[in-house]
Amino acid sequence: MSAQAIKDSARPDYLYRSGVGIMLINKEKNIFVGKRIDNNSDAWQMPQGGLDAGEKEDDAMFRELKEETGIANSGIKILQKSREHFYYNFPYNLQKKFWGGKYLGQKQRWYLAEFVGEESEVNIRTEKPEFSSWKWIEKNEIVSVIVGFKRKLYEDVFEEFSKFLIKK
Repeated sequence: MSAQAIKDSARPDYLYRSGVGIMLINKEKNIFVGKRIDNNSDAWQMPQGGLDAGEKEDDAMFRELKEETGIANSGIKILQKSREHFYYNFPYNLQKKFWGGKYLGQKQRWYLAEFVGEESEVNIRTEKPEFSSWKWIEKNEIVSVIVGFKRKLYEDVFEEFSKFLIKK
């Protein structure tokens, strides 16, 4: 267990909204990112979302992926689930904006999945769209296009899934 994981496991979970994150890779090991529809900046992120009351993490992962990308369960192959939860804090000025200020940030289980479907299956124009556009991006490019407060989380997720991200 890394020093980061030990520190994170000591956090009071009630201050963090439980959720999941999905690193979706294609055959070329590029990673799916979507541009947030509710953000005026050029902020991109991997699919993620909160758990509904009583929902299991695995079920939330499939639901969130479908809600945000249109990709059905048959379009992906789960490669790995993170051993630990990953945490991030919202900047102080955003904490009150999300969920009525109830949480400092999010606690997420991350999934690595390979997209095995056809690109035509990707549809971000879902019932409640979260992304205005999407693209496949190389791992080393992601850190420069995401919001700063998620940078450490993304770096930790890349480290955990690193053996699957090696391009041949």
